[in-house]
Amino acid sequence: MSYLVVGISHRSADINVLERVALDPDAATKLALAVQNTPAVSESAVLATCNRTEVYATVDRFHAGMDEVTAILSDITGVALIDLAEHLYVHFEEGAVAHLFQVAVGLDSMIVGESQILGQVKETLRVGQDLETIGTELNALLQHALRVGKRARAETGIDSAGRSVVSAGLEAVGGFEGRRALVVGAGSMASLAAQTLINNGAKSVVIANRNYERAVLLAERIGGTAIQLANVPDALAEADLVVSCTGARGVVLTAEMIQNASDGRPFGVLDVALPRDVAPEATRIPGVTLVTLADLAGTAGGSEADIEDVRRIVGEETGAFEATRRAASVAPTVVALRTMASELVDSELARLERRLPGLDDNQRQEVARTIRRVVDKVLHNPTVRVKELAADPGGPTYANALRELFALDQATVDAVTTPKARGGEHA
Repeated sequence: MSYLVVGISHRSADINVLERVALDPDAATKLALAVQNTPAVSESAVLATCNRTEVYATVDRFHAGMDEVTAILSDITGVALIDLAEHLYVHFEEGAVAHLFQVAVGLDSMIVGESQILGQVKETLRVGQDLETIGTELNALLQHALRVGKRARAETGIDSAGRSVVSAGLEAVGGFEGRRALVVGAGSMASLAAQTLINNGAKSVVIANRNYERAVLLAERIGGTAIQLANVPDALAEADLVVSCTGARGVVLTAEMIQNASDGRPFGVLDVALPRDVAPEATRIPGVTLVTLADLAGTAGGSEADIEDVRRIVGEETGAFEATRRAASVAPTVVALRTMASELVDSELARLERRLPGLDDNQRQEVARTIRRVVDKVLHNPTVRVKELAADPGGPTYANALRELFALDQATVDAVTTPKARGGEHA
């Protein structure tokens, strides 16, 4: 099986396209399950954030896998394939590995080096494990990506500023201290916004959400106040900063609502929702500063030196991961060879037993030990050496040579690791 990534992000599309393909958790689950159930795919995972929608899969055929994934993505998002295709990027095998590692360290983020992405990769892994769409191969890839992300943060200053989309956005609308803030939403992004505001000296924080109980829980956690979503117009009039990050499909804060609340005074609006929560026309209101995800793209967290160090780490870890994969790929050949040799020894010992029935137990055991030692010694060097050579880029070629030299049937080699049934992939 080979790794495949099909995705769309702020690097390949503007916010008008991204909000059309944005996935809530239910849609991301539906996508992962649909992809995993296609003929060319054995494992799948979906990474859906405020600036990317990506499908990770293991496939037995590149073109078939890519076609199936893109067709399902089009179907679930409702975006015609012809419109979607021009914004999609595709990575295969080592390119897919390198891409995920770049994502995990924050090099591919809207805010370079931002601190949220590692948690989002971890959540993708957890959800895929719960859904059983992630098996051995994607589990290994995602686990390694998490380690790469942690290494980058431990060895460089890529996230020394602790920046996130939220913190960068709040800085862009005029800062935190002394602000009377309204946070619309109560999910993970809203939680981060509320905590960031409290930690940086906001005068007050009010939480509004469609589910009032969730608003209460978040408000209690950060020492704020919870209100019903219907009370947002009144709360806007008492605020000078609003952060909106619901998951709604459609405008939550209209230009009229913001204009009535701001009344010409300085008023900051941060919209980090995808699709957007705030009517774009709000940017034309006197005194209003509207910042959206599109305005934050390309903001750097770490220094250029940090970014170069992280790129080096990604390169090293990609090479190490691929070397491990190549080494593992020869293991079935080695196992099949030793199994064939063991069966051959058993067959010859049985023939010897028939031809020399007079041997006593001690003699039979000594003959068996001698034959097995000879076979082990003959196979030792080629099997050890092929494992050593497998770590090199041309490693699989040596495994192919071993199969040819010893006339190993490919089906026998495949049987060493191929699960008996599809469900076995996730055992």
